[in-house]
Amino acid sequence: MPENLNPDRDTILFDKFCESARTFRARDEIDFEEVPAPQRLAPHAVAFSVDVQVQGDDVATGRFVMLHDPAGQEAWGGRFRAVTFVRSAIEEDLQSDPLLTDVAWSWVSESLDAIGASYAATSGTVTKELSASYGQLSETDQSSEIEIRASWTPTDASKLIDHIDAWVKLIETVSGLTPIAEGVSSLKSRR
Repeated sequence: MPENLNPDRDTILFDKFCESARTFRARDEIDFEEVPAPQRLAPHAVAFSVDVQVQGDDVATGRFVMLHDPAGQEAWGGRFRAVTFVRSAIEEDLQSDPLLTDVAWSWVSESLDAIGASYAATSGTVTKELSASYGQLSETDQSSEIEIRASWTPTDASKLIDHIDAWVKLIETVSGLTPIAEGVSSLKSRR
């Protein structure tokens, strides 16, 4: 069996990924934490969530799950599967843009490619939502959101952490956070 198809090696790499992901540091606007993982999707799973705040306002939320099945799953096309969810407020004028969902979907592959994460078998959905309030809530402004649900199969088990990094890049893009140059740290604002 080739080294890259060794289930024992893959499980060791999954455990190393979990250790690294638990200490992952996102930029200051992003609150990153481990959350309970789904139990029935694979023999091994770990999950993380993020909340993004900009100037005290919640602007985005997301969840990332890395699944590992040493036997592999045909639907995944491999032994690992990254499953993600991202929801963010958007400007109302973007809601009517007919290309919004296509552009938002392109952010998934762009984020993975920007990190150099190797992947296959992407799938997912993009949903845009416009909410209007009525009655006693009529004073509330309309709100617009975009939601991206995506999954893909990591193809290099030795670089699973790249997929968390790519997901955080996706969160940054959807949230409208200004990219930070590599090697530069963001500073917390004083309140």
